[in-house]
Amino acid sequence: MTNYHVPAGGLPPQGSLTTDRARFTEAYAVIPARTQSDITASYLPGWQRTRLWVLARPLTGFAETFSQFIVEVSPGGGSENPEADARAEAVLFVVSGAPTLAVGDATHRLTAGSYAYLPPGARWTLHNASPETASFHWIRKTYQHSAGLDVPEAFVTREQDVTPTDMPGTGGTWSTTRFVDIADLRHDMHVNIVNFEPGGSIPFPETHVMEHGLYVLEGKAVYLLNTDWVEVEAGDFMWLRAFCPQACYAGGPGRFRYLLYKDVNRQVPLSGALR
Repeated sequence: MTNYHVPAGGLPPQGSLTTDRARFTEAYAVIPARTQSDITASYLPGWQRTRLWVLARPLTGFAETFSQFIVEVSPGGGSENPEADARAEAVLFVVSGAPTLAVGDATHRLTAGSYAYLPPGARWTLHNASPETASFHWIRKTYQHSAGLDVPEAFVTREQDVTPTDMPGTGGTWSTTRFVDIADLRHDMHVNIVNFEPGGSIPFPETHVMEHGLYVLEGKAVYLLNTDWVEVEAGDFMWLRAFCPQACYAGGPGRFRYLLYKDVNRQVPLSGALR
């Protein structure tokens, strides 16, 4: 049974404590689930009966390579022209409802767990013709062309149809659901799902060049962000700057899973180097 957190909107009652786990630092940020409320929702031109929460956007001192939205499309809503930037590639990951995605001449009825990769310049539309509200993650990145590599083609799959890969030596307590072959260098971003069974952990502080966006789909854990251990739960979003140390311990009682963005497979630009 796969569960995905779906924002409910609304507004905390007046009696709620203001104190929360929200943090914004030079190395990382934590945006807790309850900040996805009515008053923090955004709207976009060209989308009907749709609202969204902006979790990350390119910004000095924050995300540099990507934007991430969680989008809520009411019945009858959608867009005929969702992407105005021809340079942008995207991943859509559906967490509720049954929106219809059209890419070129192909039409796909998506459901919870559906995953779509949309290359730069792709012509696509999305509509919700069902009676249920549809929610999905929309992750966008400017595609970095590389000599000798073609642009990847669009594809649609489902998490339920992809077998997770166990991390070495973990006996399945830590696994990754990969939607793109890691040897396919045409792709310059990966959007995966990382899975921990109760008691699973990242047993050392990972420190690497990739920028990360993590949205907790299910469960709770204690996550190391730079020098701080932070409790996170379903619906929380974390941004990690490149080289920010990270680790986690999933204490249970259920699984801990998150949708993970990272930039990959491209040479490091030397725009700041001396000439």
